[in-house]
Amino acid sequence: MRAPVALLAALFLAPTVANSTLDGHWFSVFNGKDLSGWTPKIKGYKLGDNFGNTFRVQDGAITVGYEKYENFNERYGHLYYKVPYGSYKIRAEYRFIGEQCKGGPGWAYKNSGFMIHGQRPETIGLDQDFPVSIEVQFLGADAGQTRSTANLCTPGTNVEYKGKLHTQHCTESTSKTFPGEQWVTAEVEVHGTGEIIHRINGEEVMRYSKPQLDPKDADGKKLIRDGQLLIPEGTISLQSESHPVQFRKIEVQILKS
Repeated sequence: MRAPVALLAALFLAPTVANSTLDGHWFSVFNGKDLSGWTPKIKGYKLGDNFGNTFRVQDGAITVGYEKYENFNERYGHLYYKVPYGSYKIRAEYRFIGEQCKGGPGWAYKNSGFMIHGQRPETIGLDQDFPVSIEVQFLGADAGQTRSTANLCTPGTNVEYKGKLHTQHCTESTSKTFPGEQWVTAEVEVHGTGEIIHRINGEEVMRYSKPQLDPKDADGKKLIRDGQLLIPEGTISLQSESHPVQFRKIEVQILKS
């Protein structure tokens, strides 16, 4: 007998719950002044330790920077919003700036993203690279380079894509390339265990469904209870993967399940 979805949700949900009175309305989850409501977790450091002032607010944007790092040294970080969600939209503007931190891997050049349907940060191991989650991967580009954004990556998870179980770790979207330091608007529409849609500047670029734990992944396997794989809801976080990036105008809209 499978455990009820609520049991799995307990592993993903933070203590705070979404305010249902805001259903259907866009509301800001970032005040443009400080990191109120957001908590960092950086690999090798305890929850809440913002090593090197990695996450800070500059010019009205959440800025991820590495001025105090001598070497990146695989210190992947995530900044978690306090409220988890199941059926919702999230949108924000992002842009890549500056130079990649020394020691950052080649694949992380102009690479960041939203992590959605994520595990609670309190359940993440001290040296765990990434939360078990669905990654909406943002990629920047240099002049003359072709590189899609709002791609799908699946740390500890799988999805159904084009009607089939999809176990490939990263899958490219159909987006255009956005070179330089221009602001790009990303939006993700999430329907619990149903469809998830990625949009860039209002255009749909990716669609899949049934986010679920990967029983073959060490971190994902730890969260499985009584065979329940589908992930109904979870945390939202912003990534730190060695290239400076900014996020602004971060808003959420609650959808009816």
